[in-house]
Amino acid sequence: MKLRGRLRRREPGRLRALPINRLIPNVLTVLALAAGATALRFGLEGRWEPAIGMIILAAVLDALDGRIARLIGGTSGFGAQLDSLSDVIAFGLVPGILVHQFAMKGIGGFGWMVALVYITCCALRLARFNTKLNDPDMPPWAYNYFSGVPAPAGAGLALLPMILAQQFPDAIFANAWLNAFWLLGVAALMISQVPTYAMKKMRVPQAQVPFALLAVGVVAAAAVSEPWLTLAGIAIVYLVFIPFSVRSYARLAAETARLKAERDGVIVAMPEERGGAGR
Repeated sequence: MKLRGRLRRREPGRLRALPINRLIPNVLTVLALAAGATALRFGLEGRWEPAIGMIILAAVLDALDGRIARLIGGTSGFGAQLDSLSDVIAFGLVPGILVHQFAMKGIGGFGWMVALVYITCCALRLARFNTKLNDPDMPPWAYNYFSGVPAPAGAGLALLPMILAQQFPDAIFANAWLNAFWLLGVAALMISQVPTYAMKKMRVPQAQVPFALLAVGVVAAAAVSEPWLTLAGIAIVYLVFIPFSVRSYARLAAETARLKAERDGVIVAMPEERGGAGR
């Protein structure tokens, strides 16, 4: 009887129940998708502040789902595909439409074309990211960098003029042409090969942990008192760090190439040395 029960449990095609903790990352991904869709609703109603807030919430949930999946061993192909589909909507489709509705309706078809370019570039960037997952040819240090600006950061940069317009409503930040060319620039960064820091994979040295926690507390306090300036500041700091990530990536790539050349030189020289010794 015991053997028959074991065989029954191992029959192919039978669905196995999943522990509830394995579903948490996918639940967070669905919540991020819902937040992005809700941002679209607010944007169509002209409620820009809650629309921006929903995109920020979607970005926070997106950052949590992958981290939690790795912590509890709940990563899966299904989760990866669901995450990419959620990102296309929450950080590609919705921000593109939000910026169009906010500033670019007055420039006609060109404004809509810019929105479509941004949405398409976000989808292409995520497709490229998926194809490079677990690439055996990548050096270990390369996983600390993204190729191009990731989708959540791209959404934040795309909304930067809109964010500044909430703080400075009489300034130029709602200008249609400014938003159009800014959105094209962000789209170009997303599909570029520019290396950017993968914040999720960075490690904080033990001695720097108190300072990191202090920085988080300062940012949280600033976000409560001056949310729009804080969000704009975070986006600007991210842009400032891009040249540093490019320089760091180039230095590591050059060091890897040098070590590979030295290793190949040793491998080539060894047979010649053995042949010379034989003479």
